[in-house]
Amino acid sequence: MALNKKTVDDFSAAGKRVLVRCDFNVPLKNGEITDDTRIVAALPTIKKLIADGGKVILCSHLGKVKEGPNEKESLAPVAKRLSEKLGKEVKFVSDYHVTGEEATKAVAAMQPGDVVLLQNTRFRMEEETKPQKAGEAFAKELADLADDYVCDAFGSAHRAHASVAVVTKYISAKGGVNAVGYLMQKEIDFLGNAVENPVRPFVAILGGAKVADKLNVIDNLLEKADTLIIGGGMAFTFLKAKGYEVGNSLVDLEKIDYCKEMMAKAEKLGKKLLLPIDTTIAKAFPDPIDGPIEVSVVDADKIPADMEGLDIGTKTQTLFADAVKAAKTVVWNGPMGVFENPTLAKGTIAVAKALAETDATTIIGGGDSAAACNQLGFADKMSHISTGGGASLEFLEGKELPGVYAADDK
Repeated sequence: MALNKKTVDDFSAAGKRVLVRCDFNVPLKNGEITDDTRIVAALPTIKKLIADGGKVILCSHLGKVKEGPNEKESLAPVAKRLSEKLGKEVKFVSDYHVTGEEATKAVAAMQPGDVVLLQNTRFRMEEETKPQKAGEAFAKELADLADDYVCDAFGSAHRAHASVAVVTKYISAKGGVNAVGYLMQKEIDFLGNAVENPVRPFVAILGGAKVADKLNVIDNLLEKADTLIIGGGMAFTFLKAKGYEVGNSLVDLEKIDYCKEMMAKAEKLGKKLLLPIDTTIAKAFPDPIDGPIEVSVVDADKIPADMEGLDIGTKTQTLFADAVKAAKTVVWNGPMGVFENPTLAKGTIAVAKALAETDATTIIGGGDSAAACNQLGFADKMSHISTGGGASLEFLEGKELPGVYAADDK
């Protein structure tokens, strides 16, 4: 899936109003940003447009906004952090209407090199294009503020939302350019090459809780990868499908047949499908999640009926690490256990460590695996950490992402 889309290097923003859709969906605690990875990731594109002499209008969503517009999900803390990182004022439009009079006035007053940040796009229900007509109207209001559009929000690229994939139509209508930013370009280059044109052996590692979330990914990666490793909660449905006793471990009974099909498919294609050979078990899920917990390690087919598996065991750590050592390309999506708990993070740490020590191209597919790498201090050892959990999964499924598709071809 080579990226043949216009990028920020393919047009000059000089004197133009450029609307940039970023992914500023950062974690907040008591109004303070606890992890600004996504803000830092957006800086190269913003700086390029400032250097060009563009008038840079930033927009993003934050949170799910279930209760309607509210100060807890306002982008005000993002404007403050952005101002610090850019070393210049980022004017924040606090109006809950996002594209109202306050926004229009702020944009009209802009000079080349100025930066404005609009309020949380999800404060307008129309952002999620429900109903479609309302979404179109909101997209047009956004486009009316600008001449050109840049999408740099890989974390939202799998959603056909107004500010991601509908606004482009109205920019095109007035002769403007729709391009992707540096972050989007990097994501598509890394993920696209890994899946479509990997240096082999290609090893894919999938973890996380639910098989259901990764059905199409497992299917697609079995065709593309040489070895597919399955850990985390989703492994127990596979173990159950092999006829093992899994005790109280997480199992999706509706997906047992699917797991059997996938194991048969791997065999038919001559691919290695690696499952845990031993498991770290406990009486119950830790409560609180990071609290002390008593565990033991047993073979994967010997889990007692009253216990549950919460991480891969020591022999499995070695098995998975050895598979990584032999690889030239590795894609990892999803932790091996309840990594939020120090006692149950060992499997995830072992995998992260194996990736950190290999010379292979290592790509971490967003979400929990990215959080795990950051928390465990392995982030700088990876070739690429994706900023989009859901988007990277859909990419690994082989789906076309609306946010990418909507950009102009070169």
